Amino acid sequence: MQIEKSRELHLNHRPEGTPTLDAFKLVTVPVAEIAQNEVLVKNLWMSVDPYMRGRMVDRKSYVEPFKLNAVLEGGAIGEVIASKNPKFAVGSKVSSMCGWREYFVSDGSDLQSLPQTDIADQAFLGILGMPGMTAYTGLNTIAQLKPSDRVFVSAASGAVGAIVCQIAKLKGCYVAGSVGSKEKEHYLLKELGVDAVVNYKTCDNLQAAIADACPEGIDVYYENVGGAHLEACLNLMNTGGRIAVCGLIDQYNATSPVPGPSNFVQLLAKRITMRGFIVFDHWDAYPEYVQTMSKWIADGKVSWKETVFEGIEKAPEAFLGLFKGANLGKMLVKLA
Repeated sequence: MQIEKSRELHLNHRPEGTPTLDAFKLVTVPVAEIAQNEVLVKNLWMSVDPYMRGRMVDRKSYVEPFKLNAVLEGGAIGEVIASKNPKFAVGSKVSSMCGWREYFVSDGSDLQSLPQTDIADQAFLGILGMPGMTAYTGLNTIAQLKPSDRVFVSAASGAVGAIVCQIAKLKGCYVAGSVGSKEKEHYLLKELGVDAVVNYKTCDNLQAAIADACPEGIDVYYENVGGAHLEACLNLMNTGGRIAVCGLIDQYNATSPVPGPSNFVQLLAKRITMRGFIVFDHWDAYPEYVQTMSKWIADGKVSWKETVFEGIEKAPEAFLGLFKGANLGKMLVKLA
C-alpha cells in the first residue's frame, strides 16, 4: 500500500503566554515510497501532554525544542500498513514519538512493537505508557512510598495524578488530591476511592482546604502544579516528608519569571526531600512496570479515564484544553 499525502501539524510561531490556535498550522505533505528495511505507519492515536508546552520555547532543556514550520512530535500508536522490514509485519501495532501526523515512513529504529494484550491500544499512551510509568516512578523511586504515608496529589484527576492516587491506595496509604470541578471530585471519591478531595477553584483558602483534607499532615506530596499548591503543601508537610516534582503546569504559560514559594525554609526546618525527575531517566524499569500494572488491570484494581478528540485537526484544541482543565484522565486524539 502506498499513501501519497499526509496531514501533519507544524509549530507556526513560538507562543508567549497561553498558546492560541494560530500557534499551530495544519499542512499536507507528500509521503515517500518505502525503501528496503523501511515501513509505512498509519497513526491511530496521538498523545497530548503538558510537557509539550516547554518544547515550544527556544531554550536548552532536557529535550530539544520544537522547530518552527516543522512537524510537532509526540507519543503515538500506529499500525504498519506497508513493510519492507522483516521486524515489522503489515498489521502490527507500534508505539513511537512520531505523532502529530497521519502517516510516516520509518526504518524501525524509532518504533516499539506493542505487546500482545487484551488492553486497548491507546492505553500504551496512558496508563501503560509514559503517564503511568511517571506515576509509578515518582511514587516508588523518587518519593520512596511507604504504606503508612499520608499522600497529597495535585491535579489528581489527570493522566498522571489519577494513577498516582490509585497506586498509593493500593499500597495502603491515606490519599487526598486537588481537582477543579465537581465532576472530578466525584470521580476521585466515588470511582477511585480517594479519602478526601480539595476543589481548588471553589475553596476560599487553599491551604486551609488541604489541611482539612490531610488532618495528619502530608508525608508525600506528588507535585504536578506548583505555585500556590506548592506553597500550601510545604507548610503542611510532616518532618521527613518527600516531594516528587513531576510537573509545574501552573507556570508553563508564564511570560515572566515566577517567584519561588516564600516558605522554602520549610525544607530545612522539616528536613524535607524535594526532587524533580524525568521519567525517561528511569525507563529501564518500564518492562517491570508494564508487568505490574497489567496484573493490577487484569485483577480490576486499577482503572483509567480518557478524554478523546476526533481528527488530527482537533489536536490543537485538545492541547489547549490541558491548560483549562478540560481533560478527565488522559487527553488523546483519535485519528480517522
